[in-house]
Amino acid sequence: MTVRIGVIGTGAIGRDHARRINNVLSGANIVALSDVNNASAEAVKSDVAPDATVFETGEALIASPDVDAVLVTSWGATHEQYVLAAIEAGKPCFCEKPLATTAEGAKRIVDAEVAHGKRLVQVGFMRRYDAGYVALKHAVDSQIGAPIMVHAAHRNPAVPEQYVTPMAIHDTMIHEIDVLRWLLDDDYVSARVLFPRSSARSHAKLRDPQIVILETAKGTIIDVEIFVNCHYGYDIQCQVVGEDGIANLPDPMAIPLRLDAKKQSEILTDWKDRFIASYDVELQDFIKAAAKGTASGPNSWDGYVAAITSDACVTAQASEGAAIAINLPARPALYN
Repeated sequence: MTVRIGVIGTGAIGRDHARRINNVLSGANIVALSDVNNASAEAVKSDVAPDATVFETGEALIASPDVDAVLVTSWGATHEQYVLAAIEAGKPCFCEKPLATTAEGAKRIVDAEVAHGKRLVQVGFMRRYDAGYVALKHAVDSQIGAPIMVHAAHRNPAVPEQYVTPMAIHDTMIHEIDVLRWLLDDDYVSARVLFPRSSARSHAKLRDPQIVILETAKGTIIDVEIFVNCHYGYDIQCQVVGEDGIANLPDPMAIPLRLDAKKQSEILTDWKDRFIASYDVELQDFIKAAAKGTASGPNSWDGYVAAITSDACVTAQASEGAAIAINLPARPALYN
């Protein structure tokens, strides 16, 4: 079966997902496109998906009998309405993060999917599909003993002027919030935020860097450095300290050089290059599940928990050093 996929939102990530589905992956084809900027959808049709129909609205695309499954890659504030429409239509839906821009919105999606009675939603937390994180999880699960501490860092070379302090959580650390919970098979119970001296490359509306400290239900302490103006490159680090040993996330492959009297290796500067292979793997997983009328991978509950945790971290930013409780409701059986 070839899964007929419609893409809602044809900006950079929507275009790239359409490209990989039509040109790289197997088992699916892009048959429909929609964007508030019709010219953008027409451009993706011309360049990537010549057989696709361009729809005026996302809702019309979802309702089309020619569409089996949906990719939501539109502006974040629209994700909730399109995911809810896909659930109502009974169609598998891949939604880029965030699942919704509020915890309440994510909860509405969880409730709708539970009422439907079957998993239909996969959230785009692609790090779970990264080969380095998969290898790290194997080490955590079976080699280093019970996790005691995690030291992590998310560093970007630079961010635009409109990037402000809360975005360090909602736009940047959101990936650590999901992948560390998955890595440890644990839930968070509190969050604190500390601010070192601000970087000279920061600005009045951005406190950068910052350190988020999370405590889990099993007692693991996690510190995550978020430094979005580090200048030197895009650098993702993670070390898990266990009862019996320590495991580190491997750096991306780079050729070690001895050159100009120096030992050196290249550091990436673009997040798309760092995780490009994981996007292929996650969407192939979505296609495989969608062919069976369901979804796999990170689910709506994961998106909801990430939203609750993000809100707690942003609250902690405003109360520097104070521990903010993270209270989760009972997990529905659908997601066990």
